[in-house]
Amino acid sequence: METVVQSAKMGAILRKLTGLLCAHSKDEQPFLMALDGRCAAGKTTLAAAIQKETGCQLFHMDDFFLRPEQRTLKRLAEPGGNVDWERFLSEVLVPVRQGKAAVYRPYDCQTGELCPPLTARISPMVLVEGSYCCHPALWEQYDLRVFLTVEPREQQRRIRARNGEAVLNVFRERWIPLEERYFAAFDVQNRCELCFSTEE
Repeated sequence: METVVQSAKMGAILRKLTGLLCAHSKDEQPFLMALDGRCAAGKTTLAAAIQKETGCQLFHMDDFFLRPEQRTLKRLAEPGGNVDWERFLSEVLVPVRQGKAAVYRPYDCQTGELCPPLTARISPMVLVEGSYCCHPALWEQYDLRVFLTVEPREQQRRIRARNGEAVLNVFRERWIPLEERYFAAFDVQNRCELCFSTEE
């Protein structure tokens, strides 16, 4: 499916981030950019468009949600604890930072199990998208950190249009509070070098 960035504001953000990645395309060491932010802010759409424009290697934090057996009360009480950042660090960020191919097993939310291993090619430009990618344990691995935000009313409008009312209620009750707790605990939005609102 072709990815289309429709709004003028998202187009401007796309050009900015594409330019930043391409400026490092000939670096000796891989350049790693993190794209964190609120759900429905447009992270996945923007990341796909950046990959299309630059050919960068793209990783999704959704592939590293906790498996059911990892979801202990203690773990879920940790801000940002509902992703397997340990596995993402060891399977992806450490080898990529060393200029090696990453071999990892994406998590399938439908089955609750890990998929067969994927091998990500070595690339001078690497983009990681998704909430929690700027977790403190991962922070130092990146060369640039970007945050996308959207106001609550627009965020809920987008989720309702994308997923329906029932799923919006799940986001309200579970996913949005977890994200906001993580953002607040680690001051993620203010610490990122770049921050963009995706509202027109």
